[in-house]
Amino acid sequence: MVYYRDNYILIRDMIKSDARIITDEEIAQGWHQTIEKYMLRLQDQDEGRAIALVAEYKGNVAGYINVYPDSKWGAFANQGFPEIVDFGVLVKYRNNGIGSKLMDVAEEIASGYADMVYLGVGLHSGYGSAQRMYIKRGYIPDGTGVWYGEYVCPQYADCCNDDELALYLSKKLR
Repeated sequence: MVYYRDNYILIRDMIKSDARIITDEEIAQGWHQTIEKYMLRLQDQDEGRAIALVAEYKGNVAGYINVYPDSKWGAFANQGFPEIVDFGVLVKYRNNGIGSKLMDVAEEIASGYADMVYLGVGLHSGYGSAQRMYIKRGYIPDGTGVWYGEYVCPQYADCCNDDELALYLSKKLR
Protein backbone atom coordinates (compact mmCIF):
# COMPACT_ATOMS: atom_id res chain seq x y z
CA MET A 1 0.00 0.00 0.00
CA VAL A 2 1.20 3.53 -0.76
CA TYR A 3 0.67 6.07 2.06
CA TYR A 4 2.34 9.13 0.57
CA ARG A 5 3.82 10.19 -2.75
CA ASP A 6 5.30 13.38 -4.15
CA ASN A 7 7.93 14.08 -6.80
CA TYR A 8 10.77 12.71 -4.63
CA ILE A 9 9.40 10.73 -1.68
CA LEU A 10 7.26 7.59 -1.70
CA ILE A 11 6.11 5.95 1.53
CA ARG A 12 4.78 2.42 1.23
CA ASP A 13 4.55 -0.90 3.05
CA MET A 14 7.89 -2.59 3.66
CA ILE A 15 8.61 -5.71 1.61
CA LYS A 16 11.18 -8.45 2.16
CA SER A 17 13.76 -7.10 -0.31
CA ASP A 18 13.81 -3.79 1.62
CA ALA A 19 15.19 -5.59 4.69
CA ARG A 20 18.38 -6.59 2.87
CA ILE A 21 18.84 -3.13 1.32
CA ILE A 22 18.41 -1.33 4.65
CA THR A 23 20.68 -3.77 6.48
CA ASP A 24 23.46 -3.50 3.89
CA GLU A 25 23.22 0.30 3.79
CA GLU A 26 23.32 0.61 7.59
CA ILE A 27 26.35 -1.68 7.77
CA ALA A 28 28.03 0.42 5.05
CA GLN A 29 27.50 3.55 7.14
CA GLY A 30 29.15 1.89 10.16
CA TRP A 31 26.17 0.71 12.15
CA HIS A 32 26.12 -2.68 13.89
CA GLN A 33 23.07 -4.15 12.19
CA THR A 34 21.57 -7.49 11.23
CA ILE A 35 18.66 -8.29 8.97
CA GLU A 36 16.75 -10.06 11.78
CA LYS A 37 15.29 -6.83 13.14
CA TYR A 38 13.66 -6.04 9.81
CA MET A 39 12.51 -9.60 9.26
CA LEU A 40 10.80 -9.45 12.68
CA ARG A 41 9.01 -6.23 11.67
CA LEU A 42 7.85 -7.91 8.44
CA GLN A 43 6.62 -10.94 10.39
CA ASP A 44 4.75 -8.66 12.80
CA GLN A 45 3.22 -6.89 9.80
CA ASP A 46 2.19 -10.20 8.21
CA GLU A 47 0.57 -11.26 11.50
CA GLY A 48 -1.31 -7.95 11.88
CA ARG A 49 0.66 -6.62 14.87
CA ALA A 50 2.45 -3.79 13.06
CA ILE A 51 2.50 -1.54 10.06
CA ALA A 52 6.05 -1.56 8.65
CA LEU A 53 6.78 1.32 6.31
CA VAL A 54 9.62 2.23 3.97
CA ALA A 55 10.42 5.57 2.40
CA GLU A 56 11.95 5.77 -1.02
CA TYR A 57 13.78 8.89 -2.14
CA LYS A 58 14.04 9.27 -5.91
CA GLY A 59 13.39 5.53 -6.22
CA ASN A 60 15.95 4.41 -3.62
CA VAL A 61 15.11 2.87 -0.25
CA ALA A 62 16.02 5.66 2.15
CA GLY A 63 14.25 5.14 5.50
CA TYR A 64 11.80 3.14 7.57
CA ILE A 65 9.38 3.36 10.47
CA ASN A 66 7.00 0.95 12.21
CA VAL A 67 3.73 1.48 14.03
CA TYR A 68 2.49 -1.05 16.58
CA PRO A 69 -1.21 -0.18 17.10
CA ASP A 70 -1.45 -1.83 20.55
CA SER A 71 2.12 -2.11 21.74
CA LYS A 72 3.18 -4.68 24.29
CA TRP A 73 6.35 -2.80 25.31
CA GLY A 74 7.41 0.32 27.11
CA ALA A 75 5.77 2.98 29.20
CA PHE A 76 2.26 2.54 27.77
CA ALA A 77 2.34 -1.21 27.12
CA ASN A 78 -0.99 -3.02 26.85
CA GLN A 79 -3.03 0.18 27.25
CA GLY A 80 -4.30 0.38 23.68
CA PHE A 81 -1.87 3.08 22.57
CA PRO A 82 0.18 2.84 19.40
CA GLU A 83 3.96 2.92 19.58
CA ILE A 84 6.37 4.11 16.90
CA VAL A 85 9.31 1.69 16.75
CA ASP A 86 12.57 1.55 14.79
CA PHE A 87 12.57 4.81 12.89
CA GLY A 88 15.55 5.68 10.75
CA VAL A 89 16.73 7.50 7.66
CA LEU A 90 19.93 6.40 5.98
CA VAL A 91 22.64 9.04 6.49
CA LYS A 92 23.13 9.77 2.79
CA TYR A 93 19.42 10.66 2.42
CA ARG A 94 19.02 12.87 5.49
CA ASN A 95 17.94 16.52 5.28
CA ASN A 96 15.52 15.86 2.42
CA GLY A 97 12.30 15.82 4.49
CA ILE A 98 12.12 12.01 4.55
CA GLY A 99 12.08 11.67 8.34
CA SER A 100 9.36 14.28 8.72
CA LYS A 101 7.18 12.57 6.11
CA LEU A 102 7.71 9.17 7.73
CA MET A 103 6.66 10.64 11.09
CA ASP A 104 3.65 12.38 9.51
CA VAL A 105 2.45 9.09 8.02
CA ALA A 106 3.15 7.10 11.21
CA GLU A 107 1.25 9.63 13.33
CA GLU A 108 -1.66 9.60 10.89
CA ILE A 109 -1.82 5.81 11.08
CA ALA A 110 -1.56 5.94 14.90
CA SER A 111 -4.41 8.48 15.08
CA GLY A 112 -6.70 5.85 13.59
CA TYR A 113 -6.21 3.75 16.75
CA ALA A 114 -5.98 6.26 19.61
CA ASP A 115 -5.62 9.92 20.47
CA MET A 116 -2.06 9.45 21.75
CA VAL A 117 1.10 7.85 20.35
CA TYR A 118 4.36 7.07 22.10
CA LEU A 119 7.93 6.08 21.33
CA GLY A 120 11.21 5.37 23.03
CA VAL A 121 14.33 7.29 22.05
CA GLY A 122 17.89 6.29 22.81
CA LEU A 123 19.94 8.55 25.02
CA HIS A 124 23.40 8.37 23.47
CA SER A 125 24.61 10.97 20.97
CA GLY A 126 23.72 8.79 17.99
CA TYR A 127 20.08 9.61 18.72
CA GLY A 128 20.67 13.37 19.00
CA SER A 129 18.87 14.36 15.79
CA ALA A 130 15.92 12.11 16.65
CA GLN A 131 15.71 13.55 20.17
CA ARG A 132 15.53 17.09 18.80
CA MET A 133 13.01 16.17 16.10
CA TYR A 134 10.64 14.49 18.58
CA ILE A 135 10.63 17.52 20.89
CA LYS A 136 10.01 19.86 17.93
CA ARG A 137 7.08 17.64 16.92
CA GLY A 138 5.48 17.98 20.37
CA TYR A 139 6.56 14.77 22.10
CA ILE A 140 7.08 15.05 25.86
CA PRO A 141 8.67 12.67 28.39
CA ASP A 142 6.14 10.28 29.90
CA GLY A 143 7.48 10.73 33.45
CA THR A 144 8.64 7.17 34.11
CA GLY A 145 12.32 8.07 33.79
CA VAL A 146 15.02 6.17 31.96
CA TRP A 147 14.39 2.64 30.74
CA TYR A 148 16.89 -0.08 29.96
CA GLY A 149 15.28 -2.60 27.63
CA GLU A 150 11.91 -3.49 29.12
CA TYR A 151 12.50 -2.10 32.60
CA VAL A 152 12.65 1.28 34.30
CA CYS A 153 16.14 1.94 35.65
CA PRO A 154 15.94 2.46 39.39
CA GLN A 155 17.41 5.65 40.79
CA TYR A 156 21.23 5.42 41.08
CA ALA A 157 21.32 2.17 39.12
CA ASP A 158 24.33 1.45 36.95
CA CYS A 159 23.44 1.15 33.29
CA CYS A 160 25.09 0.98 29.90
CA ASN A 161 24.61 3.88 27.47
CA ASP A 162 23.84 1.66 24.48
CA ASP A 163 20.80 1.36 22.20
CA GLU A 164 18.75 -0.22 25.02
CA LEU A 165 18.92 2.90 27.23
CA ALA A 166 15.89 5.00 26.34
CA LEU A 167 13.44 7.66 27.42
CA TYR A 168 9.78 7.24 26.50
CA LEU A 169 7.95 10.20 24.98
CA SER A 170 4.30 10.65 24.10
CA LYS A 171 2.23 13.01 21.98
CA LYS A 172 -1.45 13.85 21.86
CA LEU A 173 -2.70 13.43 18.31
CA ARG A 174 -6.14 15.02 18.59
